[in-house]
Amino acid sequence: MKKSIFNVLRMGIVVALVFSLAACGSTTKPSKTKTDTQSITLTMWHHWVNEADSTTNSVKNAIKDWNDRNPKVKVLADGVSGEPYKTKIKTALAAGEAPDLFYMWGGSFVSPYISEGNILPLDSYLNDGTRDRLIPGILEACTFDGRVYSLPMLTFIANLYCNKELFEKAGAKIPETYDELLDAVKKLRAKGITPISVGEKDRWPGMYWYDILAMRQAGNQACMDAMKKPSQFDQPQFREAAEKLTELVKEKAFNDNAFGLGFNEMVNEFTEGKAAMIYQGNWVGITIDKSKTTTKDQIVVVPFPVIEGGKGIATEFYGGNVDGFCVNVNTQHVEEAVAALKFICEKAGKEGYLRGAGLPCWKTDGADSIKITPLTKEAGKLMNTGTSFVGWWDTILPAAEAETHKSLVAELFAGKKTPDEFVKDMAKLKGTSN
Repeated sequence: MKKSIFNVLRMGIVVALVFSLAACGSTTKPSKTKTDTQSITLTMWHHWVNEADSTTNSVKNAIKDWNDRNPKVKVLADGVSGEPYKTKIKTALAAGEAPDLFYMWGGSFVSPYISEGNILPLDSYLNDGTRDRLIPGILEACTFDGRVYSLPMLTFIANLYCNKELFEKAGAKIPETYDELLDAVKKLRAKGITPISVGEKDRWPGMYWYDILAMRQAGNQACMDAMKKPSQFDQPQFREAAEKLTELVKEKAFNDNAFGLGFNEMVNEFTEGKAAMIYQGNWVGITIDKSKTTTKDQIVVVPFPVIEGGKGIATEFYGGNVDGFCVNVNTQHVEEAVAALKFICEKAGKEGYLRGAGLPCWKTDGADSIKITPLTKEAGKLMNTGTSFVGWWDTILPAAEAETHKSLVAELFAGKKTPDEFVKDMAKLKGTSN
């Protein structure tokens, strides 16, 4: 993610007072083709199936609204969650059987399919006012080789979520530095409190911990440079980051059942007050805010602590990726597919923001701030301070290398790799060309 995007973003994301989802700015209608006399159906795939998830409901509502407004251009959606969705869409694209519209992660996940010509460039369809309704600079995250290949809904950053009540019981301070984090870990353990919950069964939650430690130790730019040229991982600052993660493991910073928990169990453990911290994307804010536990009133969200002597600073964030939908280059109904895409992405993005699903990609002038959940507001304020953003490493590194990176971090967690072995193995990865 380019620094320039978010220099503009932090000025553009403003929580205002009232807006109308009905208007949505999306008055785009399908072009007058054979659909004036003949109905068609557009197929759409995504990965939101959890009915309790704010994005799931926002996408569902946007699709329903489109279908109600456009009875002759119906969108038929199919959702499959998480990793199964990745397999499904990859298989369909390889076989030439992808739907008309489909969700794609950015970076290394989508780039091969752009290179292979599977995805429709959207530039010529965005000059009808669509660009003006998007937050300035946001389309850079959807752009490859100067062309736009997807439209966004929401954007995300990761922060440290802390349970104030548990910190107070342990006599610990909400950490602003790594040393304060380590001190808090020791004090929490001394009181029989699990300091940090991580769902390492899914591997990517643990990856977040190494990645942010590396970003704080080496700085964001050095991390981006190393992902382009992985031989740079075999340097002291990346080894020191691995040493700090190993130190946290030895001090029992993480839950004893880390390898037995997935993402959802991790969040539940934290929300139920069984751990004092999680480091996660702002998508967990809505789960925390809407939980039925009394714990939610004790949660604060803060930037990840800085490392004294490290090159990273508190306003450098992990995240900044955007959710994006693409159009199949082989769709038989290009104009209708693009029109539906614009409507659904904008409406779902605005509603998702109000529901606390993520931070906005579309201008939300007049948004009803009463509806925005507290932790979403706080995450938005933190994002506004951002001076640099690096996306999730597993979407920047080439797909196979991303899997290797997650596995290497898991071995650090399990004590099966030394910091020196870890960075030498990281240095063997293939770099990203983006």
